[in-house]
Amino acid sequence: MKLTKNQLERYSRQIILKKIGIVGQKKICKSSVLIVGAGGLGSPISIYLAAIGIGKIGIIDKDKVEISNLSRQIIFTTSDLKKDKSVSAINKLKKINPSIDLKSYNKSITSKNINLVAKDYNIIIDGSDNFRTRFLINDYCLKNKKILISGAISRFEGQVYTFNFHKKKSPCLRCFIPDMPSRDQDIDNCEFEGILGTLGGIIGTIQANEVIKEILQIGESLCGNVLIIDGLKLTFRKVKLNKRSDCFCNE
Repeated sequence: MKLTKNQLERYSRQIILKKIGIVGQKKICKSSVLIVGAGGLGSPISIYLAAIGIGKIGIIDKDKVEISNLSRQIIFTTSDLKKDKSVSAINKLKKINPSIDLKSYNKSITSKNINLVAKDYNIIIDGSDNFRTRFLINDYCLKNKKILISGAISRFEGQVYTFNFHKKKSPCLRCFIPDMPSRDQDIDNCEFEGILGTLGGIIGTIQANEVIKEILQIGESLCGNVLIIDGLKLTFRKVKLNKRSDCFCNE
């Protein structure tokens, strides 16, 4: 793969970094990322990944844009109200970077379609809002040895996890949350507990940063830890996440 003159100029501030360079930018341009959810996390994730030149980006979300989304889902504007989120998001990304491959999936991700949707992507980013979907994505990525970068936000707090299932020692989501919460607890936390809009930007941007680290294999991987952010105290702490001996990821 040879970078075009336009790409060399567009990504020049990244290419100049010794840990990226032309070789690293080519890896970024060859990579593919599926973003599950175009909401508070998916918005900043998709904007940054498109801007830095991820070669192929897919967004899957079945919802339509509602006015209550606009305080935190920064990829949308008032003119997008009642439009499909996945389609509207992709249309915005085309304006940011028209040279990359973009695809929208206007549907929910389910056990029946996850392989068809996700098989062509190297990295999966979980920006969903319910545990049923999170566990489904976790189990799929574990089975298919894909990299999963998951984020969660509620009120003033957020968490980021990186699971690199290429590594045998990588824990999975079930090592942290062994049992799926009951149906009554598996709800959109933002709707019932509230969310500070800026927190989506903080967590989503960190998730996007984790994507680049995993693609280029630079820096210190978050795999094996949970990053916990308190937006009010402005504290960041890593908590060690060990692989549980009784988790099915050990099978």
